[in-house]
Amino acid sequence: ECRDMGRWDRMKACFHADAVVRISWFQGKGHDFVDASRDMARRGVLAKHRLGPVAVRVNGSRAVATLVAIIDIPAVLSGVAVQLSSHARLFYRAECRHGAWGLSSFEVFYLRDELAAQIPGETVPVTAADVAGYRPSYRFLSHVLAQGGYTVRDDLAGEDRPETVEALCKEIYGWAGLPL
Repeated sequence: ECRDMGRWDRMKACFHADAVVRISWFQGKGHDFVDASRDMARRGVLAKHRLGPVAVRVNGSRAVATLVAIIDIPAVLSGVAVQLSSHARLFYRAECRHGAWGLSSFEVFYLRDELAAQIPGETVPVTAADVAGYRPSYRFLSHVLAQGGYTVRDDLAGEDRPETVEALCKEIYGWAGLPL
């Protein structure tokens, strides 16, 4: 909510100072992610997030929150207005430190994505060859972000590589001392 509504200070307050973010276009500290998100919005990349219900599992001073999301990003490719929709599962590690809860990490695994023209009848100017080098679970996201000058890693957890999803889930829930 904070990101979509430009509430940057409130968003930054959600993260512990040493929190880590690992998503398609950003890997680094949580506070730096907020600054990079603000910069992304200033550059006209106005992503909006459709968020599903949150499931939270708590074990003492640690918790894991997870939810499904669809990240919608309007863009213009070769003069055609398009809408990217990236389907993902978001994971937040939360930790109570000195009596206050905060986020220790924000990570994602990618399910699939789609790209459509915003105006019916227009053709999306993307070919199979344009996205051939990208991972199937986030190929259009990678392409659109690359057109905007962002580098997207190809080693992130995604449904096209189930072992990466399993490893991420084991890492996150193990950190909290929770079974899968």
